[in-house]
Amino acid sequence: MKLNIIADENIDSRIFSDFIINNSNLIDIASRYSGFSDFDIINLAEQNNAIIVTEDKDFGEWVFSHHKIIGVILLRYKYHDIESIKKTLHNVIEKYGSELREHFTVLSPKKIRIRKI
Repeated sequence: MKLNIIADENIDSRIFSDFIINNSNLIDIASRYSGFSDFDIINLAEQNNAIIVTEDKDFGEWVFSHHKIIGVILLRYKYHDIESIKKTLHNVIEKYGSELREHFTVLSPKKIRIRKI
C-alpha cells in the first residue's frame, strides 16, 4: 500500500524524486492547493490519512498544543545539504512507512528524531 504524503508549499521540489513519487501518493500543496493555511493542510492530511512533510515549525504547535493526531516530518537543513536531506527523508520513509503516522519526526542530514504524538 502506498503512503499518502503532503508536500507543504515550502518544500523544494527536488526533495521529492522518483522514489517518493513511485512509492507514495504525493499531494503537492504548491501546485494543487497554493495558499492553503496550516489548518487547511492538517484537515487535508486527516481526510487523506497523509503525512505532512514541511519546513514550517508551526506544525509542531498544531500537533502538540492543539492535539492534532497526524504525521508530520519537519525538515531542518541548509540549502547545500539538499541531497543529504533528500536521501535521509527517503530512507526514513522506506524504513518506517506508515508507522510515521501519529508521530512528529524531525530530520536533519545527521539526525533523526521521531516522537509519538
